[in-house]
Amino acid sequence: MTNWANRTLYHGDNLPILRAMNSESVDLIATDPPFNKGRDFHATPDSLAAGAKFQDRWSWEQDVHQSWIDQLTDDWPRLTGAIESVRTTHSDSMGAYICFMAVRLLEMHRILKDTGSIYLHCDPTASHYLKAVMDAIFGWKQFMNELIWCYPPKGRAPRFGFHKKHDVIFYYRKTLEGKFNHQYTSLNDYQIAKFSKKDEDGRSYKEFKGRRTYLDQSPGRPVPSWWADIGQAAQSKKEFTGYPTQKPIVLLERIIKASSDESDMVLDPFCGCATTLVAAENLQRQWVGIDIWKGAHEMVRKRMADATGFFGKVTFTDIPPVRTDDGEASAPFLRVKQRVKEPEGPRWTRAQMYAHLLDQHGHRCMGCNRAFDDPRYLELDHNTPRSDGGLNHISNRVLLCGPCNKLKSNTYTLSGLQRENRRRGYMQ
Repeated sequence: MTNWANRTLYHGDNLPILRAMNSESVDLIATDPPFNKGRDFHATPDSLAAGAKFQDRWSWEQDVHQSWIDQLTDDWPRLTGAIESVRTTHSDSMGAYICFMAVRLLEMHRILKDTGSIYLHCDPTASHYLKAVMDAIFGWKQFMNELIWCYPPKGRAPRFGFHKKHDVIFYYRKTLEGKFNHQYTSLNDYQIAKFSKKDEDGRSYKEFKGRRTYLDQSPGRPVPSWWADIGQAAQSKKEFTGYPTQKPIVLLERIIKASSDESDMVLDPFCGCATTLVAAENLQRQWVGIDIWKGAHEMVRKRMADATGFFGKVTFTDIPPVRTDDGEASAPFLRVKQRVKEPEGPRWTRAQMYAHLLDQHGHRCMGCNRAFDDPRYLELDHNTPRSDGGLNHISNRVLLCGPCNKLKSNTYTLSGLQRENRRRGYMQ
């Protein structure tokens, strides 16, 4: 159940707002986040979006919060590994961007209904890294399509290589029960000519293996995974707002038609100039948007009136909603057998817990009892695994060497690990 009103636009960083949304409350997420292009974007002066700007540059030191690293390390170690591989193969800047996206995609996964879907718009700058993250969060079996939105080039070709004139849209369903409505485009002259036969009533049809297909009953051509029939928003003066990364309404309408029904709730957590929200309103969907740009609310009001004729109430607020569900944090890999409430009081960071355990036990692995000269050989883990309801609390923390941590995984408690080490002859 949603804990916000239909037609709500939140202003601010989308992470705390996403974390404040009820689980399994959204039918479709269609969003166009930053791409890590390494440059700044500004709206066209004297346009509807004048003053809009955002920085698409990323720094590990400035943009990554330690709380994100703690969350990923504790509850999603596979994501931590993916992010570290990005830092190694590309750069700290790309790693920072992927980390920024990962903690938000975790929340998006949580708030999607089991029948829900997500369409993530990106480009080849980071698409391959984003897909690895989405595979880790949503599961590779839930990956439906890599959609290619291509548009004609302008100007001279680059000195080396080909024009870079396509974007990537990743389509995932939360489960295999996700909604999908097939989309069609009009038949071209060549395809219409195939309906060359006439029946006794003069209706055109074609025949294959004795089965007739009538022209007046054909829905058209099924839309493939490459979309070359949709132009850029800048090519339409009627739609153009001047927003630097604006997408055409028809692009979002195709997505919304394909993976939602009327009255479903559509979310865009990077809503920018409100194209997703306008498309949702056009198609009689409910919607909620989030953006950090202060002028987004005026953009929504103006575009809703111009593009949809809607002059009703839109809620604009910078106060996150209040959750009315169980309030569980996002950790989709966990299948917790028993939930235990965290103790009251301030939460320790991983660094504080690590220092405390070193002070209590020295440079010694609590799994095999071996002592190490360098504490960097020791890793922070849980006594009772998170999948069994273990807490991210100092009372449930242990320091283990790498081999013990790998052996323990999400299977053993500390005492179980020690018994297994004795059985294998690993215990010091």
